[in-house]
Amino acid sequence: MKNPSLSIIITCYNLGEYLEEAIASIKEYSMNEDYEVILVNDGSTNATTNAILEEVVKSDKAIIYINQSNLGLAKARNNGIKQAKGKYIIPLDADNKLRPEFIEQTISILNNNLEIDVVHGNAQNFGNKVSIWKSKPFNFPEMLLNNYIDACAGFRKSTWEKLGGYDETMPVMGFEDWDLWLRMGNAGCRFEYVDELFFDYRVRDNSMLSEAWQKRSKLLDYIFNKKELKHLALFRESVIENKKLKEEPSFNLLITTILKKVKRKLPF
Repeated sequence: MKNPSLSIIITCYNLGEYLEEAIASIKEYSMNEDYEVILVNDGSTNATTNAILEEVVKSDKAIIYINQSNLGLAKARNNGIKQAKGKYIIPLDADNKLRPEFIEQTISILNNNLEIDVVHGNAQNFGNKVSIWKSKPFNFPEMLLNNYIDACAGFRKSTWEKLGGYDETMPVMGFEDWDLWLRMGNAGCRFEYVDELFFDYRVRDNSMLSEAWQKRSKLLDYIFNKKELKHLALFRESVIENKKLKEEPSFNLLITTILKKVKRKLPF
């Protein structure tokens, strides 16, 4: 049997009540030979979640199950992707749902465009808030300010491997995807935006992202002090300043900053 084109990595920590919805959404895509599902239990402590996980794995033998101690989101995703047989990856949080169009478009676009590394689209918010969340084409200066590409995007496993995967040493969980997109952009990877609904995002209380936003400053200091991203800190400051002045960010500053690094023989 040939390997699937796509591996969908579901990470779950105490979110068992939503898990069956997530898996059911994947199965709406009729060509099940195109994908595999890898389910990572990141050390859930909730008895209900663990019971549901056990039942799901027992009833669906096709699901690849990884049961680990609580190591955090980045490690959970990385461990799942390491086991992936597909050449393309879609991460899915256990409380969200995929649209069949997302699976189809990811496989089609990445199969037919070797220069594209990431495919992303829009989301339908549901739960505490019902609205359409729209992403937009990748723009590096804007991405330096805010992340507008959700973790639920399709990308090449080979690109993930080249960049060393998700950063497992982030001081607070929640910005792992933003950090990965920045490193991809810095490495010259190409993003393809599709203006369609690709997934359903559950808006709920006490999400991990809310804690990350509370500690945003600390996380940004960490990200932009990385060896491979440190040269972008000045450019980011310029983008912020130009936004205040309602001017376009100057790419000359970015080039000047990079050239200074090269002259000093400092690594990117």
